[in-house]
Amino acid sequence: MKLTLEQRLRQIDRRGYPAYKDLAGDYDFPGFSLHLDRVQGDPFASPSLLRVRVPQELAGFPPPLYSSPIRRVALEDYITRQFALAIRRFVKGNRGTGKSGMVAVDVGGQEILERTACVVDDLFVEVRFSAGLPAAGRTVLANEAYAIFYQEIPKLVQSALYYTALDEDAVRRHVEVAEDAQALRDQLEVRSLVAFVADGSVLPRESGISPRPMPSGQAVPFDSPPELRVELQAPNRGKMVGMGIPTGVTLIVGGGYHGKSTLLSALEMGVYNHIPGDGREYVVSRAEAVKIRAEDGRRVEGVDISPFISNLPFQKDTTAFSTDNASGSTSQAANIVEALEVGSRLLMMDEDSCATNFMIRDERMQKLVPKEKEPITPFIDQVQNLHQEHDVSTILVIGGSGDYFDVADTVLFMENYRPRVVTQRAHRIAAEDPSQR
Repeated sequence: MKLTLEQRLRQIDRRGYPAYKDLAGDYDFPGFSLHLDRVQGDPFASPSLLRVRVPQELAGFPPPLYSSPIRRVALEDYITRQFALAIRRFVKGNRGTGKSGMVAVDVGGQEILERTACVVDDLFVEVRFSAGLPAAGRTVLANEAYAIFYQEIPKLVQSALYYTALDEDAVRRHVEVAEDAQALRDQLEVRSLVAFVADGSVLPRESGISPRPMPSGQAVPFDSPPELRVELQAPNRGKMVGMGIPTGVTLIVGGGYHGKSTLLSALEMGVYNHIPGDGREYVVSRAEAVKIRAEDGRRVEGVDISPFISNLPFQKDTTAFSTDNASGSTSQAANIVEALEVGSRLLMMDEDSCATNFMIRDERMQKLVPKEKEPITPFIDQVQNLHQEHDVSTILVIGGSGDYFDVADTVLFMENYRPRVVTQRAHRIAAEDPSQR
């Protein structure tokens, strides 16, 4: 006869911690099943891995909520977040040595991403999480473990894995926001756009280390400039108005602390869908967009960086370049080539995190160090070629080099977190004061 989990707990009470391994297996509870897939052998080791599964006929999630891949991922994301909230409400937390009593689930951040923490299909709803089995020193605390299995986990299941326990409007909104964002992203290429920022979006974050939005009373809602204002259609929200960034070379300029990098960061994260309330729910970029930066010291292996770096001393080959400790310019060149190799057609760069000598060589430096003695072809000399010959667009935050006006197709001026189109003015400045590069 198969022992219940409670019976096994009684057998191992006050034994050495490895006795917990006897609990591995599957157990039936009222309304759900519990699966102990991996049991830790020490209270200081990685927590045990568990799953709870509810048959769909009991969970009761309507099929339209997971009828497409994007909807299914959003629903799984929502359930995982509700499970995490329930952990904070119902789980006592640390109760013993090491990780004893700690329960956690991989809930992620502000983005809606496909994860292994939750699975929803026509047959069941399942959440996968970790739990530290309680111990005093290295002695099993069966009563504390019983509280986790028979008191706390059933509450987690009832709170997060049953549709009737959830806010139906919140569930639907979570799914529809993700679906709408994906629909906006799907329209970018046919409209010759690389990104879209909906009017009313809140781009500033709570702080430099927090991904949460700045409180609405402090943040400036996004307002698209008339020259770039477009209308896109979302299946649930309907017509949406915002700024469409066209293909080509786009510069984001303006004074310090006026929102240049904030806009670029939002566009960078626009490859992901965001949870309702993030402020960037309807900021979308082409899915293959890549943020490029210099990475001093990174390893490079067999990358063709010759479009940017060639004619090295001692005839070192750059068509299959390798190094254990790349410089800033070399690493940035490698990052661009690697992005192109995996299919990116949208590069994003902020000059603050780029190698200066890779981005630009001004007139005076060119006079002192002539081109034939400089192995680096600066990005400014290749950026238009990338667009015209390879259909690769670039969005650049630039605050220190007006030479980029010569190669820009669109110039956005950020002032108090509001964008203005100043393309014609930038081109006029470039014509009146020609670069001597």
